[in-house]
Amino acid sequence: MEKRILKKQFRRIYIASFLATAAMVELAWFIYDLFAAPSQAPWVLLYAGALFIGGAFVYRKVIRIENAAGTNFPDEHDTDESRHLRALFDVYTKRRLNGIALFFAIFTMFIALELSFLFFGKSKPDEFAENIFSNIIVVEVPLYLCIKNFLCHKLVRNRIKSLDEELLRKQKRHLAGMTLFSAAYQMTAIAITLLAGNAFGHFVNIFLTACVIFAALVLLYDLTLRKKITFQNLTVNPKRIAAVTAVIVLTSGYSRLHRDTWYTQPYINSLPVVEHDEHAISYDEETGVYTIVSSTEDFKILHLTDIHLGGSLYSLRKDLKALKAVYAEIEYTRPDLVIVTGDLTFPMGIMSLSLNNAAPVGQFAAFMRNVDIPWAFTYGNHDTENLATLSEGDLNELYKSLSYKTSRNLLYPYTQPDVTGRNNQLIEIRNGDGTLNQAIFLIDSNAYTNEGINVYDYIRDDQVEWYEQEVKRLQKEEGRPISSMVFFHIPLQQYRTAYELYEQGSDEVTYYFGENNEKMIDKVCCSDYPSKLFDSMLKLGSTKAVFCGHDHYNNMSLEYKGIRLTYGMSIDYLAMPGIENDTAQRGAELVTLHPDGTWEIRQIPLDGIGK
Repeated sequence: MEKRILKKQFRRIYIASFLATAAMVELAWFIYDLFAAPSQAPWVLLYAGALFIGGAFVYRKVIRIENAAGTNFPDEHDTDESRHLRALFDVYTKRRLNGIALFFAIFTMFIALELSFLFFGKSKPDEFAENIFSNIIVVEVPLYLCIKNFLCHKLVRNRIKSLDEELLRKQKRHLAGMTLFSAAYQMTAIAITLLAGNAFGHFVNIFLTACVIFAALVLLYDLTLRKKITFQNLTVNPKRIAAVTAVIVLTSGYSRLHRDTWYTQPYINSLPVVEHDEHAISYDEETGVYTIVSSTEDFKILHLTDIHLGGSLYSLRKDLKALKAVYAEIEYTRPDLVIVTGDLTFPMGIMSLSLNNAAPVGQFAAFMRNVDIPWAFTYGNHDTENLATLSEGDLNELYKSLSYKTSRNLLYPYTQPDVTGRNNQLIEIRNGDGTLNQAIFLIDSNAYTNEGINVYDYIRDDQVEWYEQEVKRLQKEEGRPISSMVFFHIPLQQYRTAYELYEQGSDEVTYYFGENNEKMIDKVCCSDYPSKLFDSMLKLGSTKAVFCGHDHYNNMSLEYKGIRLTYGMSIDYLAMPGIENDTAQRGAELVTLHPDGTWEIRQIPLDGIGK
């Protein structure tokens, strides 16, 4: 019965504490409004008064019940009721002490940051007060905890009739000591932060270091001196230990999944340059177009897709297999250009135990620098996942830092068209006499529509318009119809249409090579939204070959309505369950461009080159 009444009292105290905290915050706003907005100040004061009266009314109910009970509370004897009260007394003693430390830590961190921004020139003096009061909600939670713990501690203390007076005096001294120590320590931390400035890196780092030391000192106190003012200082709570352990494991695990790791670097450093023909490469800063002038009659493009580097210790074995497979393909074909159609990385955390998409990109860029073959790529749906270390914008900046001006072999544009997508670019392959051989379009098929799980996006209308404009521009400059190829990651819906016609034995499609053995629900995993790209290609008559990846077990090449639709053989050892042991789907395509604009496509299965 007493426990039930006590719980009701605690609930009333929670409400009263919340209203009192809100009232104090409104009083702070009242002080600000006296100077910044005098017309609003009376209303703010009225609101603060109403909150305070509401809190007082609720707390008065607590006092009335306690007074009415009088001396009916159990004395401190060895009963369940008295043991429960002593346990609560210990709980709120500990919470009061730690609550005081928490309040000063958060409050002074808040003040320190605002003062640092003011002193180090990141905010103007007239913004200081506004920032302080606008963000004062930061200290509202620790203030509420201090008020709530004080009132709950008082309630329990009054119910225990035979408390040792010496114990109560010790408690007062410890509470006063914790208050003075916390205030003095945090004020010193603020002073050091302001005086040291950015001498030790960033001023925030100084104060955060001070807070870590403060937390360690409070923990040391909890484990030692605090036992003098409690019946039982430390109690084993399996549920709490499990919850804290789970939080620590999840937090540290999440942090670890984002770490840069370079386990494949020794292998990459050992790679020799692959002998190949040298061609003149130029870049137009204004248009973002790379031009390669071939020094040989034929120009060879190696199409790779879905390499899926995990970048972790867990995925190291499979990452090495993927890189060795890529090297084998390059060494065997000796291409003039490598094009990767997406999913170079796999920052999913599931199969690779990594969310890092920065290190794998750096590793592959280093790999290609050592191999010394020019390369370009399109983004895939897995290259920038929601939880990945680098966002779309961050990854774009990373690729720019690794691009041609730095590496002399990554053809990533510093200037990109203002259309949907993370990278849409044009590479011109020209013959030795300067005539255009092929216009190579790399188009972002985007990732997800965010309408559900794995709802794939598509090549948008503005991207198609950009493609049309570039084809027409080149035709005008060349004074003739031009030949072009398009590379992207997620297949167009026409891939599915062509495959269904092939299955039906229709003469509307022409089969060249490969099989579609995708193990997902859909044999062709395209977007549910139709893209206008295929119709545009038909209308312009320029593009006769299209390449994609995405479906790891599909590598069929079909011609539909005069356009060759080719799936790339995947490299993946990691992303698809069990794919490491499958071999028939793994490899690449070699596209050979002839000087007259004609071309050939040949599959290069990894098994076929003995690797």
